[in-house]
Amino acid sequence: MKYTYRSKGVCSQMMEMDIEDNKLKSLKVTGGCSGNLQGIAKLVEGMDIDDVINRLDGVRCGFKSTSCPDQMAHALEEALAAERA
Repeated sequence: MKYTYRSKGVCSQMMEMDIEDNKLKSLKVTGGCSGNLQGIAKLVEGMDIDDVINRLDGVRCGFKSTSCPDQMAHALEEALAAERA
């Protein structure tokens, strides 16, 4: 399943992901800190979606209430909900 998420409250604007058998097959982030987000994407590719959510949910960027990794967790939660609906 392909899913696109518009980031909220962070520098990145959009996250495009491909999910198959509850695993994150690919992740592309538009905007934000390119090198860091490419690195995070490579680290989470192939991981179980629930593990990615558990690791990234709640990560903050400075004084913000969210971060790009936290937004990835929200995106994956939305994608799972959409898939189950």
